[in-house]
Amino acid sequence: MIESNVEMTDKIGYLLFKKGIIDSATLEKALAAKANDKSKIKRNLAQILVHDFQYDHDVIFREVAILYAFRELDTRPEDIPPQRLEIIKQMVNNASEPLKALMAKHAVLPFMYDERIKDKLILAAIDPTDRNIPKIAFGLNAKKYEVIFIKKKDYEKIIQTILPPENVYLKMMQEEGVEYHVEEDDSSVDEEELDAEINRSALINLVEGALVEGVRRGASDIHFLPKAGMKTEIIFRIDGNLQLWHVQENTLPEAVAAVVKDRAKGMDRFERELAQDGFIQREIDGNVIRFRVSVLPMVGTELKNKFESIVIRILDDRKVIKDLNALGLTGYTMDVFVKAINQPQGMVILTGPTGSGKSTTLVAALYQVIDPTVNVLTVEDPVEYVIQGARQLKIGHKMNFEQAIRSILRHDPDIVLVGEMRDKETAEVAIKLANTGHLTFSTLHTNDAPSAVARLYKMGIEPFLIAYAINLIVAQRLIRKLCSNCKKRVVNFDEGLMNAAGLNIAEWRNYTIYSARGCDKCNGTGYKGRIAIHEALYFTKDIRQIIVRSGAEVDEESIRIQAKKDGMLNLRESGLEKVKLGLTSIEEVLAGTSEE
Repeated sequence: MIESNVEMTDKIGYLLFKKGIIDSATLEKALAAKANDKSKIKRNLAQILVHDFQYDHDVIFREVAILYAFRELDTRPEDIPPQRLEIIKQMVNNASEPLKALMAKHAVLPFMYDERIKDKLILAAIDPTDRNIPKIAFGLNAKKYEVIFIKKKDYEKIIQTILPPENVYLKMMQEEGVEYHVEEDDSSVDEEELDAEINRSALINLVEGALVEGVRRGASDIHFLPKAGMKTEIIFRIDGNLQLWHVQENTLPEAVAAVVKDRAKGMDRFERELAQDGFIQREIDGNVIRFRVSVLPMVGTELKNKFESIVIRILDDRKVIKDLNALGLTGYTMDVFVKAINQPQGMVILTGPTGSGKSTTLVAALYQVIDPTVNVLTVEDPVEYVIQGARQLKIGHKMNFEQAIRSILRHDPDIVLVGEMRDKETAEVAIKLANTGHLTFSTLHTNDAPSAVARLYKMGIEPFLIAYAINLIVAQRLIRKLCSNCKKRVVNFDEGLMNAAGLNIAEWRNYTIYSARGCDKCNGTGYKGRIAIHEALYFTKDIRQIIVRSGAEVDEESIRIQAKKDGMLNLRESGLEKVKLGLTSIEEVLAGTSEE
């Protein structure tokens, strides 16, 4: 009986009920809310279900679009050509302020003019039934218009691209227009004078604005670098390179440093002679972002200055990769990596310099093996990413890294992540874990995979333990990806460059190769984002025998030769494979790798 009654009173409700999206109880409550709606413009049932009953907007309004025959935007935001986005941006910017506000409030975008009917404007709306759409079309001087349905999440992505969110802290700074000037004197740092500067909100806005802007620009680190002449440079590390963002002038560098330390937990603002580590947490654009703060005293050009260098690492959990395919692992490397992490025991070691993405790769590997049937423990100092399903031990002054490592065997682990093998003691515990039935992950600072074996040997680990505890050693580097918007195809190869690298030009003409150009999207660098390259040393029987037979030293060259026979690519070869895939340039690979 309810079906016929609902069909007569509300087509949307009937459709959603018939498709099982809402149940009869919810439908009755929503219909009652609609009947009792006292708002000036009566809302339809879909709007009530989304706003009052918290149903997913895109699920409900997609059905509304189908019911009323609205076309749906079938292009992903990232696939919309830059020229189209620029046109949308111009149409929005050219609108009057009241019209902009109306479009923003009701989530409507002037998407494009119909290619067949030139004066027909296509409006994309998250609610194609919104009664304000005719007003918006009239305001945009559209003689004819069509409304299409766009998912709310897609609308938000487009808006973020064409109208990036405003940095309110920087805006407040500009509005206040505060300039600092402090009289020069030869005395030591005057704490009262510093307080006067710190209490001016513009300096606080500068630090908070830098945190927000660093996250939005995808920076991995923010540097505060004091300079003589009352200057502080604020520098972002983006795609591995340092880029100057802002120079704060006429302000004591000590005041800038004091504000950073005030914003962080675990730091003493008045201590300027010791290294300090702190922590900041902020909600930015609806996401909780963590910042790790490192402060080091440094030498200045003037004796009266107490300069400190500050580096803030941005820990954004949205950057955690859970899919191995997204790491850039290919061919032999992917095969042996999957094989190694699916062993019931043994060790997987990632090597490479600081900032080479070792932690990112290890976390991705952990996510492949985490499930409720295993106890996963991690010992990291510091913890970079929160890993769902793992117990991450808290390192502090009451339990340090070494104490946690020693205690871990008594905590019934199945899988263990040891953040770094720092010394013989740490390495011995990690190797012991791998030898006693545990799958163990760790990192080591070496240049390539074979030299990691020699490093463990020199630490004092017995050769037979190294040979039979380790499944895989992977050396990793990060190289910049070409900007997909402006990369250009290579037609004429640089003979000098190719000959120096030992590359055969005739052979490389068989591949579609690209080089960097530069555009607004990549800040003129020609590169946007980074990708990992790998050298994977899988421990076959032959590799194990070479290690066990080691005398006074491990024969790295024999290991390297055997690994190449097994299928290992070195870092440069791995990078050149990425060049062949059109992901990076020959110049970038040669700059980031050595011949062997």
